[in-house]
Order: sequence, then structure tokens, then C-alpha cells
Amino acid sequence: MMSDYLPNKDAYNVAVVGATGAVGQTMLEILAERNFPIADLVLVASSRSAGSRVEFKGREYVVQDLETFDPAGLDIALFSAGGGTSLKHAPRFAEAGCYVVDNSSAWRMHDDVCLVVPEVNPHALSMARANRIIANPNCSTIQMVVALKPLHDAVPIKRVVVSTYQAVSGAGGKAIEELAEQTRSLLLGNEAKVNMLPARIAFNVIPQIDVFMEDGYTKEERKMMDETRKIMEADIAVTATTVRVPVFYGHSESVNVTFTGPMTADTARSLLADAEGVCVVDDPATADYPLASEAGGTDPVWVGRIREDKSCPDSLHLWVVADNVRKGAALNAVQIAELLVSEH
Repeated sequence: MMSDYLPNKDAYNVAVVGATGAVGQTMLEILAERNFPIADLVLVASSRSAGSRVEFKGREYVVQDLETFDPAGLDIALFSAGGGTSLKHAPRFAEAGCYVVDNSSAWRMHDDVCLVVPEVNPHALSMARANRIIANPNCSTIQMVVALKPLHDAVPIKRVVVSTYQAVSGAGGKAIEELAEQTRSLLLGNEAKVNMLPARIAFNVIPQIDVFMEDGYTKEERKMMDETRKIMEADIAVTATTVRVPVFYGHSESVNVTFTGPMTADTARSLLADAEGVCVVDDPATADYPLASEAGGTDPVWVGRIREDKSCPDSLHLWVVADNVRKGAALNAVQIAELLVSEH
């Protein structure tokens, strides 16, 4: 297939930056699973991880130091190394002729950088020709817009009210360890130490993700609101409450959607059942609905509890679940890379 973005080749030179982290490791798994056409693979990380060895498709690779790495000759770099690192190094990679798919929040709201979810707005990728930097949205935003897009295409959305129930893996490996350690301590009758998260997460629910803004929203809530409008439509009203729950993997969302015209639950089920990247699990008679524990390790966005809002005309409730490390980060980045090397 002919690429609109890269030379037409059988395989491409790819770097994974942040290759030793959880998302970087998952990127490598997905590149292998999907048989991405790789000619030469380079693994890059901070100086702390440089020199370590990582296996990919039966071959061992030595991780290189990002500070001294020369990106010349690369076609695509998948970044998952934090916002500050991306701001410093993504332009350097782009200037060397490489397309950068960045998983941090550093570039998402830059006017000249596209924010892409392949099932939702692949056309936005054309903006990347100018600066070669492509932003991966927030994990919670990705799964929500994948579920909303087929509905919005049928009847435009007016307003979205979302409450999230986010796994600790969204806060990184140390937050996963904190949940495990706190749970163990409490079950043994000991004190639970709080280090990574704003409050104790074991056997608890924390209505704060990231720092608070002046208007009372958290930064995570603001990300969801702003990113949804950038990806879908600027005039959609969006409000969010983001919550951390004691789950290791898998974000869940309660989404209330108001449309500009009639949208029934049956119509929504039919549209979502046919939508790319979506699986509908919705049978109240058998108490069948998406669960975070079952979404872990899977690629789709799972949607259930689809019902009409009896309190508001032209409105629906949805329950949306996805693996936040896969679809919410690594898979979406690899899908963007697939767009770059295929006919767009």
C-alpha cells in the first residue's frame, strides 16, 4: 500500500522511546502482535535504563540513552517517556525526518499538532506533514470518543457528562505497587502508607486525578473536556468528574449524552455493534455488561448499560470500559503508526 506520509517501503525504521516503561513494553507487544512492518527497531530510554536488554520477537535489543541517541534514519518514533522529555526530544526527532507519535500530554492542545484517534478522526493526521509530531490523547478521552463517534455521526451530540472510574495503572507502576502494598497492609491490620496518590487508594475511592485548577476541575478533567472537543467538535459541551478506584487495569466511565435530536437505546446499540473498535455487551436480563477486570489485556472499547435517560429528552446513558494501557495508550499509538505507513 502507498503511504501518504512516508516513502513506499516494505518495512520501516522504528524507535520506541520509553521502551522499558509499562506503556513502552505494551507498545512492543502490540507491534509484534500486529506484525508491524519493521526493518530496524531501536529501543531508547533514560540514562537510568540505558544498557538494559529487552527482547522483541525472539531477539535481544540493548536500550540506548535518549540524551545521546541520534535519530537520523528513523521513520517513526513512538514516545512514552513523559511530557518534559517529549517537549525536549520530540522536535529533535521530527527535525531528523522522523514522525513522532507522542503519548504524553505535552503536545495535545497545541494548535498546530494533531490529536488523533484512528477510529474517530484519521483525517486529522494530515496536519502532521508540517511538523511531524502527532499527539496521542488521554486514555480516558480515547475510549469515550471511540464510543461516541458512531452515535455523533448519526445524530450530532450536544452535551456530554462523564464520570470516570480509573485504574491505578493510569498513574504508573509505582501507583500499582502502592495499591498492592496498601491492600496487603490493611488486610494484615497494619497502617497503609500513602506516597504516590492523594489519599489511600486501597478499599477507597479518590475523586481527584492530577492537580486542581482554579475553577475547581482537576487537570485530568480539563484534559477530557478540551481533548474531546478538539477530536470531535468544538461546540460539544463536555463536563467531567475523574475518579481513581482500587483497580489495577481498566478504566470505566459512566457517560450521559444529549443529542440534537432523537436517539433511542436500540438505535445506539445497533450503531455501536457495527462500529470499528467497539464491542457491545448489554443484556440486563442476564446481568451482562462490561467489566474492567475482563477488559484488561483486550483491544476493544466495551460498551453496555445503554439506556434512555428518562429525565432529559434525546439523551442516553452509556457504560464504557477499556484497557487504559492498551487502547488508552499503546494500541492507539501503534494504530496511528499503521496509518502513517498505509494508504490514508
